[in-house]
Amino acid sequence: MKKKIADKYILEMENVSKIFPGVKALNKVHFNLKSGEVHALVGENGAGKSTLLKILAGAYKKDEGTITLDGNEVEMTDPKHALDLGISVIYQEFNLIPNLSIAENIFIGREPRRQKVFVDFSKLYRDAEFFLEKIGMKKDPKTLVSQLNVAEQQMVEIAKSLSFSSKIIVMDEPTSALTKSEKETLFKIIRELKSKGVSIIFISHIIDEVLEISDRVTVLRDGEYVDTLKASKTNPNEIVQMMVGRKLKDFYPKTDVKRGEVILEVKNLTKKSKYEDISFRLHEGEVLGFAGLVGSGRAQVMRGIFGIEPPDGGEVYIKGKKIKTNSLFETIKMKMGFVPEDRRKEGLILSRSVKDNINITKLSRINSYGFVKQKEEEKIANEYCKRLNIRTPNNKEITQNLSGGNQQKIVIAKWLAINPRILILDDPTRGIDVGAKNEIYLLINNLAKEKIGIILISSELPEIINISDRILVMREGKITHEFSRKEATQEKIMRHAALKN
Repeated sequence: MKKKIADKYILEMENVSKIFPGVKALNKVHFNLKSGEVHALVGENGAGKSTLLKILAGAYKKDEGTITLDGNEVEMTDPKHALDLGISVIYQEFNLIPNLSIAENIFIGREPRRQKVFVDFSKLYRDAEFFLEKIGMKKDPKTLVSQLNVAEQQMVEIAKSLSFSSKIIVMDEPTSALTKSEKETLFKIIRELKSKGVSIIFISHIIDEVLEISDRVTVLRDGEYVDTLKASKTNPNEIVQMMVGRKLKDFYPKTDVKRGEVILEVKNLTKKSKYEDISFRLHEGEVLGFAGLVGSGRAQVMRGIFGIEPPDGGEVYIKGKKIKTNSLFETIKMKMGFVPEDRRKEGLILSRSVKDNINITKLSRINSYGFVKQKEEEKIANEYCKRLNIRTPNNKEITQNLSGGNQQKIVIAKWLAINPRILILDDPTRGIDVGAKNEIYLLINNLAKEKIGIILISSELPEIINISDRILVMREGKITHEFSRKEATQEKIMRHAALKN
């Protein structure tokens, strides 16, 4: 029986378990992969996907179970061993060195040498060009990685994987920062790799794209194997139900809230080459959506309002009072919170505890003669961990050890701790699973009921349409149209986001 399984699958992971202190991350999980297939691995944050893949990549050692590769049982000793066996992983955070060229990044540590001493740059560039051509990337291999966009950096990672003669490539959230056209290019490359017999393990929180690109889908929940399905025989609702263990009846919960008075007014905000003449109002209890393509200026406007990147001109009023647009201190004092798109770089201190991160916006209030009030910190952290259902062993846990969804809740919690009047959310559900998304939608709904004015930026149009009361569309740094929630459709929004009227 074992021989038949080995013949059928290029990779088989059987009864794999992993225990961390206080947490059973994996409990007898199964996963297998055929030659030349795309097999998606899905589950909520904390389901065990990353742990399973780090075991496969040699970054973690399993506590029990077996891994069979090409019919032979193997024990991954370290990441280099996994690479030698033909397994490479492209993580969500790329492993590239910005100030080195494309070619140097592809062959780092393996550069061809003359007389075993000097790097043979001519051969290095030729070899790099060979792998770039394989994936259809028309870039000079001498180009510095710092000059590439996210999609191009991802292609360099793929070329690097192919240079190791990888039979299995793992892609962790590969589309999270890509535009629609860049995603289409990536999918084309995946299909070409598949046709050449390369096997792909594809991880994504976007179920529609999982079903579009995958042959099979394996679902994990709470560290355990749930099921493996043919992508052509299932649907998003079935997968989501398996992931969360329940039906999400109202995935986009929305309660109509009576608008209050104007809480934020922006007049003629301008920043050279970023945005021009931006004017709008936000009311108490309103969710105001901002839609637009990447580069439309939405995020830059919000960073200008908040004071991170001050505008060149224009005015901002909170509750009728004009505020300085170059002072973070003043915007926070006026009870405005800002959840940035990149939570890991700008929203959190990953090396600090959950408690420290939640309390960081309140330090001035919990200091007494130079001493932090520990009990007050503890109380605030516990209150918001409970309120936002932050899944953590305790509030002293280091933040980087938590899942993306829980990290995002911590960013939101630190701003809720100031009792905000206004909350700006820049792509708050980017890179988190469907269960955590639903919880954040519920939170937005409840905050609106509490008369907090919310500005929502999102790259997902269904999210913008279903959560917002009004939607402003931006293109090339200007507001091009306003829709009510009832008027908005994806087609109408895209028309004003992409086409000149």
